[in-house]
Amino acid sequence: QVQLVESGGASVQAGGSLRLSCAASGLTYGRDYMAWFRQVPGNDREGVAAIAPSGAPSYSDSVKGRFTISGDYAKNTLYLQMNNLEPEDTAIYYCAADRWIHYTRVFLSAQYNYWGQGTQVTVNS
Repeated sequence: QVQLVESGGASVQAGGSLRLSCAASGLTYGRDYMAWFRQVPGNDREGVAAIAPSGAPSYSDSVKGRFTISGDYAKNTLYLQMNNLEPEDTAIYYCAADRWIHYTRVFLSAQYNYWGQGTQVTVNS
């Protein structure tokens, strides 16, 4: 059974940094895609960063150059380092995982069957 638990959300000033963590269990590293999504109430869930089984990262244009996704598989943990945060980054951030993801669809939320409960990030201007 796959379980994902996010942590690290907080309220920060614009320009600040946060690191989100996703403690994962039940995954087969090197075979599963993992990703970070975010959602603002009233909007669809938006994919911001993903990491392929090979370790290759992908980023949405809105976070490229500011966010970094990485995994410490010895600790069964996925990270999202977020730098130079902007008020527009305010959202609930979710960790997601699944195996059967086409590389052209890594930012489509419907592709993922496993989700964490989310962690709130608030960026104040």
